Amino acid sequence: MRIAELFYSIQGEGSLAGVPSVFIRASGCNLRCSWCDTPYASWNPEGEDWTLDRILDEVKRYGARHVVLTGGEPMIFPETAPLTECLRELGAHITIETAGTVSQPLECDLMSISPKLANSTPDGEWAERHDRLRLQPDVLRDLMSRYAYQLKFVIREAGDVDEARELAATLHAEPERVILMPEGTDRAVLQERSVWLADICKQNGYRLGPRLHVDLYGAERGK
Repeated sequence: MRIAELFYSIQGEGSLAGVPSVFIRASGCNLRCSWCDTPYASWNPEGEDWTLDRILDEVKRYGARHVVLTGGEPMIFPETAPLTECLRELGAHITIETAGTVSQPLECDLMSISPKLANSTPDGEWAERHDRLRLQPDVLRDLMSRYAYQLKFVIREAGDVDEARELAATLHAEPERVILMPEGTDRAVLQERSVWLADICKQNGYRLGPRLHVDLYGAERGK
């Protein structure tokens, strides 16, 4: 499995924000988001192939209960399912961070799904492919029916909320599992967007999603 990085940090997003976790970042993605903050795992995939044993040895070294499989897109790798089975044997709490475009049966305690809105579509040669793949409602329903889930929507401007609200309603998502997260890797930008997003969350019963790792470490890689 190609790994861009494996590190121990604080979960910065979603319902488990603040929880110390080991992050396993798979390198490779079927989408190309315009605002992607990990281009080294998508636009220009880096890393090397790790054996399952090497991944597990590194995870065990940190002694953390929570493990997060992220990317890139971890759901496109056939090695992900056996990896989660081994993590389950270790007694780990497993979070999968995914765009929700691909499904496969695996061990998972929290399916952290971030459906990509129109604001993610890039210019250039990837635009048509990304726009065609970014939303797969049947896959989203499947993941939501089989796992404890949260839906994280990346919001850049107020108009993005209408698209997120419509999709959440179509999927019959529970409002408290819908998380609106400001787009950005700059603390000042996130603060400004969080203020008006908080009002929208209050109006709809959604959750406001922080980006705690940005507050703590900025855009520093591996943090």
